[in-house]
Amino acid sequence: MRKVFIIFAITSLSIIGILMFVNLKFSFLLLIFIPLIIMGFYDMFQSKKSIRRNFPLLGRMRYLLESIGPEIRQYFVETDTDGKPFNRLQRSIVYQRSKKENDTMPFGTQLDVYDEGYEWINHSIRAISFSNVNDNPRVKIGSSQCEKPYDASLFNISAMSFGSLSKNAILALNNGAKMGKFYHNTGEGGLSPYHLQGGDVVWNIGTGYFSCRDEDGTFSYHKYVERATLDNVKMIEIKFSQGAKPGHGGILPKEKVTDEIAAIRLVSKGKDIVSPPTHSAFTTPLELMDFVKLLRKGSGGKPIGMKICIGNKSEFLAICKAMVETKTYLDFITVDGGEGGTGAAPQEYSDHVGMPLREALAFVYDALNGFGIKDQIKIICSGKVITGFDIVKNLSIGADLCNSARGMMFALGCIQALECHANTCPTGVATQDPNLMKGLVPEEKSIRVARFQKETVKSAMDLMASAGIDHPDKVGRSVVSMRINRTKIQTFEETYPELKVGSLLDGSTVPNEFFRDWKKASAQNF
Repeated sequence: MRKVFIIFAITSLSIIGILMFVNLKFSFLLLIFIPLIIMGFYDMFQSKKSIRRNFPLLGRMRYLLESIGPEIRQYFVETDTDGKPFNRLQRSIVYQRSKKENDTMPFGTQLDVYDEGYEWINHSIRAISFSNVNDNPRVKIGSSQCEKPYDASLFNISAMSFGSLSKNAILALNNGAKMGKFYHNTGEGGLSPYHLQGGDVVWNIGTGYFSCRDEDGTFSYHKYVERATLDNVKMIEIKFSQGAKPGHGGILPKEKVTDEIAAIRLVSKGKDIVSPPTHSAFTTPLELMDFVKLLRKGSGGKPIGMKICIGNKSEFLAICKAMVETKTYLDFITVDGGEGGTGAAPQEYSDHVGMPLREALAFVYDALNGFGIKDQIKIICSGKVITGFDIVKNLSIGADLCNSARGMMFALGCIQALECHANTCPTGVATQDPNLMKGLVPEEKSIRVARFQKETVKSAMDLMASAGIDHPDKVGRSVVSMRINRTKIQTFEETYPELKVGSLLDGSTVPNEFFRDWKKASAQNF
């Protein structure tokens, strides 16, 4: 191949020379061929890229095609049901609802209803008229110890930090939440001015304690109180882990760390912002309960919850034991499935760490029920929730309400370019580049966010009505069926049989599948 390139270079220069000798107007060819020839000779003598060294110039095509591979697959190769992590059908329904376009489907489903894992709702002969169902139900969050309970929407904006998302994206999300009367979770990146545009806010406090930390990175009660008592802050969420990279801590690449972000997070600029994998404000389940009481006091009695991607079951059971022992209750628990997404995460963590949402949700609901404290605590779930069916499915397993991150990003205009980590997001959603950010106009996109949320909640309530259910609280595990294989079907009630209330309070009544983890769990340590 090197000989071929040398022959090409000599031949090209010879032809150009002859043409220029005949007529100087052919000199423009030098502008085309000379750079190519220089690049070819550079490829021959560089030592980092084997393909380019062995195939000068032509080898560059391999890297070019590889770089645009995702776009080629998305626009020319993928079918409507093939795309990952969200296929075209899923993305399209968000776009259509956010733009208030026709979201009906012609000619029947494109899904194979005989595929393993196919799910559906068991509708009722005694379906309820849509007009008799509240299309914007509220869920009261607040235990008996909460002085300022919050009435939440069924579908809300999941945790996404300013820094991971652009200023314009955060503004659009918060104003959309204000229009639609649902909440906006800040993500662990701190409470920014862009979160305080009038929309209800859930302040997510992670291991880095951003916006409420001292210089050494430890929790600052004084700085916490300053922000937790703001009117827009409706709930506080202690983040243990997220589905995208549980046990890892958050990452904000230094390329995205501006002076403003550093000031909001109370950190220094010029390096990657990495959250520690564990909290320093508490080290045991009992200390966590003390921290919950401290946060509740400092917020003036607002709901205090936690966000967790389930790993070791015994650790969550230890938290339940601590709540029972101290009679101190979390007001809500956000369960994030291992399929959750984020702007930047190591592939092994995204692919192979953390319990998927369905199993995690069933476990958390059964654990709380088993300890007799579910009536105190609401369960919020997140992890690829973008349709009304996703909401009903999660409610049936045990959730009380749902959050969505990537669904809300699609409503903002995200095209799943998969460049969230590179600061090159072409739609201005996940970037701090002002030239890209300006493409996202908050005044326009906030309307789309509000529409998407409203239409998705309406879809969920319509599905419930078709099943003869008039309120989310009445959705049980018998509502949804799943194909186990080509000939076997089970409801979630059969797949995930519920624990009896109080069955985990005494060792003599603990079911076999819980006993090992229950015995290992201790309120004294994780």
